[in-house]
Amino acid sequence: MTLQEYDYARESPSKLAASCLLLALTMKNLGGWTPTLEYYSGYSAQDLHPLVKRLNFLLTYQPHDKLNAVRSKYSHRAFFEVAKVTPMDMLKLEEALTSS
Repeated sequence: MTLQEYDYARESPSKLAASCLLLALTMKNLGGWTPTLEYYSGYSAQDLHPLVKRLNFLLTYQPHDKLNAVRSKYSHRAFFEVAKVTPMDMLKLEEALTSS
């Protein structure tokens, strides 16, 4: 989804990927940012928090009237219907990120 948003073009691809992973781990309650993830990504959890919040905001307030190809593609079972996953409540996300 970030490919369709100009605001994310200035982010480094590695930081964007790491932030997406942290958001997914948090949304699915699969644990936090481990020392191994920090070592191999080069990013601490605190480095990623602002971008994780922006990504969740993008999922929460996505326009439903245009550019539906990505949403449609990732709504299929072959892609585990990830486009249908409910975004996290912003307060709960903040709490989860600060408690890690």
